[in-house]
Amino acid sequence: MALKTLLLRSKLDAKKKTLEELRKKDDDFTKREAEIEAAVNEMTEETSEEDRKAVEQQAEEFQKEKDGYDQEKKDLETVINEIEEEIRAEEEKKPAPAAGPEERKEGKVETMKTRTKFFNMNIQERDAFLGNEEVKNFLQRTREIGTAAAGGQKRGVTGADLTIPTAVLDLIRENITMFSKLVGKVRLRPVSGTARQNIMGTIPEAVWTEMCGKLNELNFGFNQAEVDGYKVGGVIYICNATLEDSDLNLSEEIISALGAAIGIALDKAILYGFGTKMPLGIAPRLAQTAEPSDYPANARPWVDLHTSNIITIDSSKHGIDFYKEIVTASGFMKSKYSSGGKIWVMNETTYTKLKVEAMNFNSAGAIIAVQDGTMPVAGGEIITLSDDIIANDVIIAGYGDLYLLAERAGSSFARSDEYRFAEDQVAFKGTARYDGLPVIPEGFIIIGLGSAPATSAVFAGDTANDASLQSLTLGSETLSPVFATGTYAYTVTASGTAGIINATTNQNGAKVEITYNGKKVNNGVSVTFVTGTKDLTVTVKNGLGVLTYVISITKS
Repeated sequence: MALKTLLLRSKLDAKKKTLEELRKKDDDFTKREAEIEAAVNEMTEETSEEDRKAVEQQAEEFQKEKDGYDQEKKDLETVINEIEEEIRAEEEKKPAPAAGPEERKEGKVETMKTRTKFFNMNIQERDAFLGNEEVKNFLQRTREIGTAAAGGQKRGVTGADLTIPTAVLDLIRENITMFSKLVGKVRLRPVSGTARQNIMGTIPEAVWTEMCGKLNELNFGFNQAEVDGYKVGGVIYICNATLEDSDLNLSEEIISALGAAIGIALDKAILYGFGTKMPLGIAPRLAQTAEPSDYPANARPWVDLHTSNIITIDSSKHGIDFYKEIVTASGFMKSKYSSGGKIWVMNETTYTKLKVEAMNFNSAGAIIAVQDGTMPVAGGEIITLSDDIIANDVIIAGYGDLYLLAERAGSSFARSDEYRFAEDQVAFKGTARYDGLPVIPEGFIIIGLGSAPATSAVFAGDTANDASLQSLTLGSETLSPVFATGTYAYTVTASGTAGIINATTNQNGAKVEITYNGKKVNNGVSVTFVTGTKDLTVTVKNGLGVLTYVISITKS
C-alpha cells in the first residue's frame, strides 16, 4: 500500500504542475475578453454588417476556446481531487501492528527505535521502502563493506562497488533538489549514453490568410545539442556505529550526504563549468570569443555574446538609476524560446546590496515590498547561493529552462580504501552522472557591479586523476623551454655524456614510466646519452589520467 501511495503522490505532483502551467494563461484570457467586450461596446448603428459579423465571430471563437480551457482546468482539478482522495484512503487503511518499545530476542532485550518521518514519508511508506528487497540488499551490502573497511571479515565484499537501487536513487534526486537551488530551475532531462537533444533553432512568423484559405508551410529549424556523461561525486564518511544501527539511520546518512555533495557541485557547474569532464556553465559560454574547434556541426549556429551579454554596471549608480541599469541589462536576455520565468543568481552579500539600493525608492514602499525574493521592476526570482559558488558583486541571470541538464543512470556507491580509525568512521564514495550546457545562450547575461564580472571559478582539483609532473630534471642539462607543469615537449642539447633523470609527480600515488631510445629507464637513475637526437619519454598515470612529457635530447 505504501508503494502505491508513493506512485500516487508522484502522479499528483505531475498533475498539479500541469495545472499550474495551465493557469498561467488566466491573465491572457482575461485581457482578450476585455478587448472583445470593448469592441462590442464600440459598435453602433453605423457599424457595418461585415465588421459586426467579424466581432461576433471573434467573440464566438474566443468563448469556445475559453470554454475548452475552463473545462481542461476543471478536468485536471477533478483528477487531482480524485488522486488526493485515493491517497487519503490509502493512508487511513489500518497499518500492521507496530512493534512495542521492547522486543525480546534470544533471551535479551533489544530497544527498538521509532521514527515518524523519513524524507517526508509516513510510517507505512517508510517501512515499505526499507522492506524493498533491492534496498535491503543495498543496505546489507553497505554494512558488509563498512565492516571490511573497519578491519572485519571481507567475505562477500570483493570489488566493493554497489549500484544504487532505483528506490534509493529517487530519494537522492529529491535530496539533491534540497541542496541544489538551480536543478529545479533548468531543463532536466534523463538520458542514456551520449545523447542528442533536439533544440528549436528558429521560430518563423505565422502567415495571415483568408479564413478558408490554404495554410502556408512554416519552416521550423531544429538543431541538436550533444551531451555526454561526466561523473560527479566524492568520498563521504559515515559513523561506524551507524553501520551497526538500524537500516533507517544508515539510509538517512547515505541519502543526505550524497544529495548534499552532488547538489552543491551541480549548482557550481551550471554557472561556471568549463565543459571539460563537466557541464559547460553559463558564464564560460558567454565569455567565449570564438567558436570552439570542437563545436558540433549539428548544433545551433554559434553566436559571439561576450560583448553584449557580459555587462558592467557603474559603481556610481544608486537607487532608481541603479535599477535602470539592471532593467536595461535584462533586455539582453532573449526569452523567445523560453516558457518559464527569469532567475537572478547571486550570493547573499550581493543580494544585500540590492536591498540597500531598493531602500532609496519612494516612501510608498511598493518596490520594497517586492524586493523579498523578486528583482524589482525587471521581475524574476532571486536565488542566493554561497560565496564558494558565486563571487561578490556578480549576478548571473536568464531563463533557466534554456539550460539543458542531462542526467544519466549509473550512479554508484563504493567503499574507499581510507578508514578513519580514530574518528570511528568508514569512508565511502558516491557518484552520479550529469552533463549540460546553455542550449540557447542568448537567454542569459552576467552582470558585474562596479567591475567586470568573473566568468570562471576554481573547482575542487581532481587529485584522484591528476597525472601532472611537479618537476622534471635531467642532470645538469638545461631544458628548453623552462619546465612548466602544463608544457609537455622539451629539447636538450647535451653538454655532458650522461644525466640523472628525476620526474616528481604532483600526486604521491601517480606512477611514472620512462623510456629513452626505446628502452625502459628507472626514475632517479643516470641516463647515458646516445649520439644523434633521441627522445626521452616520461609517461605519468594516475587513476584515469595519463600525461606524457617528451624531452628530445641531441648529443653531438
